[in-house]
Amino acid sequence: MTKLRRRVVSIPAVILGAVLLLVLAPIWLPVTLIVDLVTAPRRLPRTRLLLFGLCWSWLETIALGVCFVLWVTRRPLGPWYTLQRWWAARIVGSLRVVCGFRMDVEGAGVTMPGPVVVFGRHASLADSIASLFIVAPDAHTKPHYVLKRELLADPCLDIAGNRIPNHFLDRAATDSGPELASLTALSTGMGAEDVAVIFPEGTRSNPKKRARALEKIAARDPARAERLRGLRHLLPPRPAGSAALLAGTPDSDVVILGHIGFEGLDTFGGILRRLPRKPPVRMWLRRIPRSEIPADDTAFTVWLDKTWLTLDDEVDTALRAEAGPTEVEPA
Repeated sequence: MTKLRRRVVSIPAVILGAVLLLVLAPIWLPVTLIVDLVTAPRRLPRTRLLLFGLCWSWLETIALGVCFVLWVTRRPLGPWYTLQRWWAARIVGSLRVVCGFRMDVEGAGVTMPGPVVVFGRHASLADSIASLFIVAPDAHTKPHYVLKRELLADPCLDIAGNRIPNHFLDRAATDSGPELASLTALSTGMGAEDVAVIFPEGTRSNPKKRARALEKIAARDPARAERLRGLRHLLPPRPAGSAALLAGTPDSDVVILGHIGFEGLDTFGGILRRLPRKPPVRMWLRRIPRSEIPADDTAFTVWLDKTWLTLDDEVDTALRAEAGPTEVEPA
């Protein structure tokens, strides 16, 4: 779908959705409250989800209006970064107020000074939005994200995200060369205020996806598949994109971003089962000097695999500590 056709659909849809959710609130709010009081009186998940949808749609609508003003007045990149930060802050704030999300962060600030490249765990769309405040701890930090192209369906990500140096990756591309070249270009020339962020798993994890990924790896590289068999919560990392991002910024350190608390929030049913989120979301970061990261492609893949296995162990330990004596299900 071309940019114009996509935006002709997505922008009116979001604005119309915001208006309808607000105007029809006297109807849907009592209905969802009654259903929740019967089925889940202590959690009220449907009511919370629709209230979050109301907040999100109006934040999108407001941000779209700001995008229009910035575009008409031909503003430089600074205000666009400010808008991106404001939008993400309000989304996270809505999750906190409506859905009970709180965040505890270990290692905040390790991304500065830049340039750094962040390799983050990916469990839901919420973690990519929430991570903005972790990897960009102040208003001067300039984050550059690698995101999947499907997220262009969100008009704010589409418009503001394409004004700022980000890259929306086409995961279905038959020729990966142009995509990898774009990642290298994205990180080229980064300075002390720049952070590039990529999610090496490429998509949200679940047992079926992990099994399929290991099968594909085994067909090409049995030794690597065997090395990654121990993963319980994460997907095998895709080294090509991470290596391409590092190639553009040879002086950058790497920051590993792990977290728990977003598990199961990748489907509508999962969200309903887990709202509100009572224990705080835990996020942790650790910085690895560039001198410890191999430059050779094969050695880098081995290093990334071992780093991901370590992160998987950290996630498992954190989940077990939160769950207590109950068994932790693989993600």
